[in-house]
Amino acid sequence: MSVTTNNYYGKIFISDDAIAAIAGSAALECYGVVDLVSTKLSDNFADLFKKQEFGKGVKVITNENHILLDLYVVLKYGVSISAVADSLRKAVKYRVEEFSGMIVDAVNVNVIGVRV
Repeated sequence: MSVTTNNYYGKIFISDDAIAAIAGSAALECYGVVDLVSTKLSDNFADLFKKQEFGKGVKVITNENHILLDLYVVLKYGVSISAVADSLRKAVKYRVEEFSGMIVDAVNVNVIGVRV
């Protein structure tokens, strides 16, 4: 699916892959986040043979002009999980709303693991 908006100049379509790439980029810039993890086993095998994608580990659900994001992350050992998750939610929500001009309803952070 994609998000659609209209303005004076016409229609704008933003794909879920573009939203996932922006959200993944913002997530990787947050302190304490080591990596984004794909939830599909087939994607993990495919990642062995191709370049790093920012959209990996980000699930995007769109409903008209509302966006719901699920992030699957690995955190650095020793950081406060709740503090990093809160910072991650705010940073990703701000960046995606600024990029797309749409409303981000929720950013769900799923901590998959901790890396030393």
